[in-house]
Amino acid sequence: MPEGPILLILKEEVDALHLIGKKVLRIDGVNKIDADRLIGQPLKDVKTYGKNFLLCFKDFTLRVHLMMFGTYLINEDKATKLQLSLQFDGATINFYTTSLKIIDEDLDDVYDWNTDIMSDRWDAKAALKKMQEKPKSVIADLLLDQDIFTGSGNIIKNEALFRAGIHPMSTVAAIPEKKLKELIKAVRDFSFDFLKWKKGKVLKKHLDVYEQKNKAHPQVTKEYLGKGKRGTYIWPEKQHLYV
Repeated sequence: MPEGPILLILKEEVDALHLIGKKVLRIDGVNKIDADRLIGQPLKDVKTYGKNFLLCFKDFTLRVHLMMFGTYLINEDKATKLQLSLQFDGATINFYTTSLKIIDEDLDDVYDWNTDIMSDRWDAKAALKKMQEKPKSVIADLLLDQDIFTGSGNIIKNEALFRAGIHPMSTVAAIPEKKLKELIKAVRDFSFDFLKWKKGKVLKKHLDVYEQKNKAHPQVTKEYLGKGKRGTYIWPEKQHLYV
């Protein structure tokens, strides 16, 4: 699943097209979006919220969620079924395998920007409070909770837990507060490392545990843990189990 840093890269790529003020000329694709509502509308802003890409118009916002396997192309296309194509003067943005929604409300009434791990408004203290309100939860599950860590995904989860030295099946109540704070910082720090390395096309070279089983670190094991049975990578000797 595309994680928060990937959406920021998409935003940067769209920002580079200088589309603000330009009108949507045409839309294509297999979707239920009201074309008449979009066509002729000038783009006012481009934002992200976690794994959501937000195209802002005068009276509404088009939310694009890339889901588990969503992709996008700019000024290119591919054989995969096209979900949505937005055509502007001199630029086309194509989305594949996405969830689309029109938001009529003010975005500040819809989203809590303080939970976005990539946002300047990120609130680490609020994240700690929310975690401690779920003392019986497994920490691997909480790192995927979008109400606490908006934009976090499986890569960020695995790498942040490794950096903090915490076993994924540790329960929140058993983890010392100091370690929880360390973990929250690791989530934030790794997310920006993720962004930097992904832009430099060297992300995989820097991963410590994610998809490293039987590769650079043979000590790493893979298990399917937590509520969603997501693939979880563990270096047992370096990650303490708090129970």
